[in-house]
Amino acid sequence: MEERYLTFALGKGRLANKTLETFEKIGITCEEMKDKNTRKLVFVNEELKLRFFLAKGPDVPTYVEYGAADIGIVGRDTILEEGRNIYEVLDLGFGKCRMCICGPKEARDLLQHHELIRVATKYPRIAKDYFYNKKHQTVEIIKLNGSIELAPIVGLSEVICDIVETGSTLRENGLEVLEEVCPLSARMVVNQVSMKMEHDRITRLITDLKTVLASDK
Repeated sequence: MEERYLTFALGKGRLANKTLETFEKIGITCEEMKDKNTRKLVFVNEELKLRFFLAKGPDVPTYVEYGAADIGIVGRDTILEEGRNIYEVLDLGFGKCRMCICGPKEARDLLQHHELIRVATKYPRIAKDYFYNKKHQTVEIIKLNGSIELAPIVGLSEVICDIVETGSTLRENGLEVLEEVCPLSARMVVNQVSMKMEHDRITRLITDLKTVLASDK
């Protein structure tokens, strides 16, 4: 029987570039994707029977859950926020940052005394899980799409739940990290049926990646 294609959904941008760099170290290349002017949506490596496509981060777990992609590469924040039925199989170690509760210094007391406060975030599921299940604090969660740092400055919320890389934007706006929710990085996720059907190919891929990641450390 002819070998079927393994399909990868890659989060667009830096994540995809870094993923392809890492894949090249284990002999997986896709020359078509390097063409900056291409209008193609799906890229193929015929020799290795692999297909790749780029998707917006939040869509990657959806493609994987429904089997449109066997494997996805996406940030852990997206995996937690989307809550899809997929297997998280590997921490790729790049794109490292933290999900944190941030705000002005004086908001620290509100977090310690379990006050009813408002939390602005792009990640309502993560924020709710943290406050309700880990801190057992009742909060009002306000979903925003733009600059989350603005919310406490203009009085929309007392604190924010957001991704922090360097913290420079926070400092420039008189905010600071008050609590850390969880560490984040790029992860590999796999469709549950694909994991059974393509078990050998996928586990071989994971093993090869683990070897490369270990040697990079």
